[in-house]
Amino acid sequence: MPNRATTTVGCTPNHPAPHPRPRLRPRAHLRRRPRPCRPRALDWAGRDYLIQTGATVVGGLGNAGAPIATAFALLRMGGGAAAIGYVTGARLAATVLFLLIGGAVADRLPRHRVMVAANLGNALSQAVLAALVLSGTARLWQVVLLAAANGVGQAFYAPAAEGMIMESVDQEQAPRAFALFRTALNSSQIGGAALGGALVAAVGPGWVLALDATTLTAAGALRVFLRAPAPATREAGPGMLADLREGWREFVARRWLWAVVVQYGVVNACLIAAESVLGPLVADQRLGGPQPWGLVNAAMGAGLVAGGLLMVRWRPRRLLLAGTFGILLFAAPAASLAAGASLTVIGCAMFASGVGGTVYGVCWMIALQQEIPAASFSRVAAYDWCGSVALAPVGTAAAAPLAGGLGLNGALWACAGGMTLLSLLVLAVPEVRSLARATPAPVGGSRRAAPGTESAGAAVRDRPSTRNSGGAASTDSTAPARNGARSPAPWASTPAAAAPSAAPADATIW
Repeated sequence: MPNRATTTVGCTPNHPAPHPRPRLRPRAHLRRRPRPCRPRALDWAGRDYLIQTGATVVGGLGNAGAPIATAFALLRMGGGAAAIGYVTGARLAATVLFLLIGGAVADRLPRHRVMVAANLGNALSQAVLAALVLSGTARLWQVVLLAAANGVGQAFYAPAAEGMIMESVDQEQAPRAFALFRTALNSSQIGGAALGGALVAAVGPGWVLALDATTLTAAGALRVFLRAPAPATREAGPGMLADLREGWREFVARRWLWAVVVQYGVVNACLIAAESVLGPLVADQRLGGPQPWGLVNAAMGAGLVAGGLLMVRWRPRRLLLAGTFGILLFAAPAASLAAGASLTVIGCAMFASGVGGTVYGVCWMIALQQEIPAASFSRVAAYDWCGSVALAPVGTAAAAPLAGGLGLNGALWACAGGMTLLSLLVLAVPEVRSLARATPAPVGGSRRAAPGTESAGAAVRDRPSTRNSGGAASTDSTAPARNGARSPAPWASTPAAAAPSAAPADATIW
């Protein structure tokens, strides 16, 4: 019988055809199972939120050192507490005068364009100031005028930035978004304050002001790429005054809102007097100059970052009650300076104040987003800012006479006592104690407000998120932000701290 190999087509004799290999089924335990899709950490963050946060960080790097540079530039020109008070008061007065107009404009025009114009205008004024300081030709009246120009830019920037960051995320993600925004802002301010103090001591204040102008230009260039939603179409007829009246009605209709703004106005006046006017004098006389002052400011920035990390996890139910206890810590730096404490103790007081500032700022941002209608947000924010900084020029103007009458330590104790007293008095308002965080809406369901919230916030709680449409908190002071939450303190451009609002503070400049 012939060999099968010899008759197989394509095979030579003595080379049998290869047998096909049987298909083996993979064992069950070796089969690859599809892995569930895990969302990335920032999938909830829209494009505009990321751009706005990045621009705020860039602006904050230069902004944190600019107030230190301006204060010591004035001291080197032969000025004292009065000169610093004039410059700070001019900026704040211009901000107060133009804030309401800025809020109305921000609700009528695309907000990102208003922010870019403000950034570039402030960068130009800082560049002029830097050139004057570097050339040695700066005069007090020139610094006052440039400070006023910066105040006008802040008046247009702050309401637009606050509305922008509020629109960037929906209510469910707001606590995380606002906390991360402020953490990023304040992280840049840690390095900016320390770098600013070191550069002032090493190369002089003029170069720090030039750095601020550069970072503001870069922040404005980044914001060009924002895709802000177009403002709502308005019917012909009512003009800007009607818009301001509508914003005023929204503002006074909420007792918790105007009560906190009045309280913060007095607190901010004491804060500015203590940390913008009296603080640099203490640093110059006792601490060793600008470098130690920059280091304690960096400690406050570290506290702001620590507070942001805390607020990522902690979600207090009673927003304003938790925030008010944060404001109580604002008095710690003034008290430590008045007590003649060591640099370490002052740094710890600054750190505690920073933690309190972020706790308050995030709680305030959530309350505003939850309760204020989106269509009038910038106008309400303008009244918020206006009330918060209205008394700040009085504080700066009164700081030098107060120090002359009570002494430097006595003036600082008076500021610390005023901040503590007003923070306790605002708790007498029931709505401040009871305003609660809204309950997150179930999937496919409607949002229901937690007890203690006002029905007027339903419009904003039910508004759809603009994250997917490119909507976009300083700090750079502040976005935004109360930048971030304590602008215009010398190191907190913001919001970071910025008035009671949470706007970023890269427009808060001396």
